[in-house]
Amino acid sequence: MIVFPNFNREQFLTRIADTPSWDILIIGGGATGAGIAVEAASRGYRTLLLEQSDFGKGTSSRSTKLIHGGVRYLEQGNLKLVTEALRERERLLHNAPHLVHDLSFVIPAFKWWEKPYYALGLKAYDWLAGRQSFGKSHGVSREEVRKRLPGLKPDALRGGVLYHDGQFDDARLVINLMQTAAEQGATTLNYCRVEQLHKTSDGQIQSVEFMDVETGQRNTVQAKCVINATGPFSDGIRSLDEPASPQLIMPSRGVHLVFDGKFLGGNTALLVPKTRDGRVVFAIPWHGHCVLGTTDTPVDIAKLEPDVSEEEIEFLLQTAANYFSPAPTREDILSTFAGIRPLVNPSGISNSSKVSREHTIEVSNSGLITIAGGKWTTYREMAEDCVNRAADTCGLQELDCVTANLILRGAEASRNHKSESEWDTLGSDRANIERLIETNPEWGTPLVEGCSLTKAEVIWFAKSEMARTVEDVLSRRHRILLLNAKVAKSLAQPVANILAEELGRNKAWKVNQIGAFEELADRTICST
Repeated sequence: MIVFPNFNREQFLTRIADTPSWDILIIGGGATGAGIAVEAASRGYRTLLLEQSDFGKGTSSRSTKLIHGGVRYLEQGNLKLVTEALRERERLLHNAPHLVHDLSFVIPAFKWWEKPYYALGLKAYDWLAGRQSFGKSHGVSREEVRKRLPGLKPDALRGGVLYHDGQFDDARLVINLMQTAAEQGATTLNYCRVEQLHKTSDGQIQSVEFMDVETGQRNTVQAKCVINATGPFSDGIRSLDEPASPQLIMPSRGVHLVFDGKFLGGNTALLVPKTRDGRVVFAIPWHGHCVLGTTDTPVDIAKLEPDVSEEEIEFLLQTAANYFSPAPTREDILSTFAGIRPLVNPSGISNSSKVSREHTIEVSNSGLITIAGGKWTTYREMAEDCVNRAADTCGLQELDCVTANLILRGAEASRNHKSESEWDTLGSDRANIERLIETNPEWGTPLVEGCSLTKAEVIWFAKSEMARTVEDVLSRRHRILLLNAKVAKSLAQPVANILAEELGRNKAWKVNQIGAFEELADRTICST
């Protein structure tokens, strides 16, 4: 029997019409909003989440794919953030083992003092992790470094230090968080854009007006508490509340380049501890490819689809050329992706790489709660803090947090640790897709050569994961757009045909979807 989760957009819209008031209304469907939805619903609050685009469309699907304490933050002396992140890293490995796994990293040493220096710092990392360690760091020989990273230049290499951290699939985690929130009783809707905040005569927010982007229909819903969890777009919602609100967010763009996995040559990641601009850069194995990033470029305007500049591409290629032989070139880029960090910078620091990654919670005079900053790894702790503040601010009944050990949708019962080669981000839902294939074996055949995506999976994404567009499927439910944009482009038509059948769309919709996705794929290959 095929079991489809209770995660249906039409049913959720009907539920809104039948619900006179909500305890907590969350604006924003990225990591922070999804985490808050799970936190609030699992405590028993009537919870509604509204996202203007698709779940995880923005920054939350465009990270460096790491669940980590942050070696860089350790160097900056932010022990509190590192300790919190290491604790949350262990919880995620337990609660979502189908999405999070251990990954080995090597910091190469080219000068005599680098190996003992890095080893000492990473011993502190081990100490902070304590019993939550993914594995102890240790020095490795030149030969061991070359064995683990065959693509690394051997020139002047003296050895290195190996340590362990966590890797994950960010967009898949957002989807599973939304499904988990729904299982706990929340209503979560994508493609619903908040346009107005309505207030009482004494200036307190009492309702939210939003538009269903798919139909153009407007709805107004009442809520005791409204939480702004829109990340880099937080100031836009704050201006709906108070037009003269000072800017809270310092947006910063992080760019990644994706190559064939041969440039790493194995399942170990490379950490470049200091580039010419003082940042760290990672080269990471991810779904059989090599992800190189990231940059830290301040931007004036946050975009849902950020541009990738020629300067950022050249910076990453030059950094790679310093470490890899052969070095990847522009022609080797299979895809690019960029996200906007929602940094909070009250102290006016000009270098965004030095701005704290800790989160901030602000409550306006009207009662709007804005949560900003933070990092993917600490999303759950951020959500716990935010819901605690919401209950106190809005006079909700105090209810206990249960998310520290809440197993997320898709986690397999055995909760075994996974290696990269065994990674199936659908987790326990893979069984339902196999049952779909049993009803029609042709649905199990890959749609195009060079990608494993099948019709059964697309049907599952439409019926059970609220995928509404070709991009939803090929960028976030499956990650092929981020891995190989040309292959993703070849999938636009077959995926549009399947979605049209499942969602009841017409030929004009298909033509529009195919055109829009092909344009996006072309930009993803070369965004300049």
